[in-house]
Formats: sequence, structure tokens, C-alpha cells
Amino acid sequence: MSPRVIEQEGFAALVLRLRAEGISDKDLLNAVEQTPRTIFAPPQYQENAYSSRLVPLDCGAFMEGFDFAVRLLHSLNVKPGQRVLEVGTGSGFTAGVMGRIAERVLTIERYKTLVAGAQRNLEKAGIRNVIVRHADGSIGPAGEGTFDRILVTTAFSSLPRVFSDHLVSGGILIVPIMMSETECRIVRLTRTGSRFDREDLFEAPYLPFVPQMASFL
Repeated sequence: MSPRVIEQEGFAALVLRLRAEGISDKDLLNAVEQTPRTIFAPPQYQENAYSSRLVPLDCGAFMEGFDFAVRLLHSLNVKPGQRVLEVGTGSGFTAGVMGRIAERVLTIERYKTLVAGAQRNLEKAGIRNVIVRHADGSIGPAGEGTFDRILVTTAFSSLPRVFSDHLVSGGILIVPIMMSETECRIVRLTRTGSRFDREDLFEAPYLPFVPQMASFL
């Protein structure tokens, strides 16, 4: 099956499933359609790019299942003109989708191999407003100021203050939290002034956060 057919059939099936869940965000769906997952999936896994399966990447990382990734982005609710921070670049797919909507996306990754791969993928997709940086996400985006939206894609044992401090009033932070040794859930924080409202959303397949940049890869 050609990548184009995989993309068309995969996206059409996704739209039907999301409509059944009451998700019909046109900006998000347009951005997803314009960002082919086959570009971001390793060649040997292209046929799984639009499935609900985890797709293995280098360095022990993975692409989330397609439905999960879009549901995550729907929960983040990115709007035009916003500045977005992502911690954990992976393949670059979620950063690419957000880049179709937001004004600017900064995505941070600890593995050089993934940084280089994500940059290539984003270039192939023609996305120019996403900056991929090799850095330690655990210390936050030094010198970058605040963001309207922050998406963290590796799990913490408790809510990380380092990211909430970089959130504007009215901003949203999405972060996976380990509820136990085996359960991880997506948590959404919405900032209003100095107050943070927390919502526990849905289970997540993420791995515990690893601080510092990788010595290899």
C-alpha cells in the first residue's frame, strides 16, 4: 500500500472515530491532515503510522498511537498566534501538527539522534516554525520566557513546577503523571493568575522522565 493511500484511509477513519467521541476541531483536524504521519514513522513501520499501536523509534522512544496523539493535542487546545513548548520531541509529529496552528513551537529532546531525525522529518513536511533543540528538558526552557501551551510527553511522579512557571495566565499545561508504578494518566493544568486548576484526563503509555541530556545518541 502506498504512503498516500495509507494517509488518506488512516485520516478518514480517524475523523469518524473522533466524531463518535464528540471531537470535531476543524483547525486541529486540518493540521493533522496536512502533516502526514508516514513522513514521521520509520520506513519499516509506515503501515502502522495511522494505527493505535505504539511505533518504535530510536533510543527506546516511540510514536504514540494515532488516536492518542490527536486526543492529546485536542486536550491542549492550541490556537493560532500562540507560543508552544513541547518537552520530548520523539519523531517530531506532534510538534509538526502544533506548528501548523501555532505561531511558534519550541520542542526539546535529550537524544541527538531523535533531534536530527525530527529536524529531517519537519523539513520533509515543509514546517518552518518548529525549533528542535537538544537540551535537558528537566530544567525548563532557559531564557525562553513564557508559553501559551506546554506539552510534556514523558511522565513525572508529581506535577513539575519548572514547567508551570513558564505558563502564561490562561495557559494550559499537559503532563503525564505516574499515579502508581503501573498507572500513568494525562493531567491538564490551566493557569488563571497564580491559581492552577487540575483535571485528570485519561491513561497514557508514557515512560518516566529521565533528566539530563543523553551521553550517547
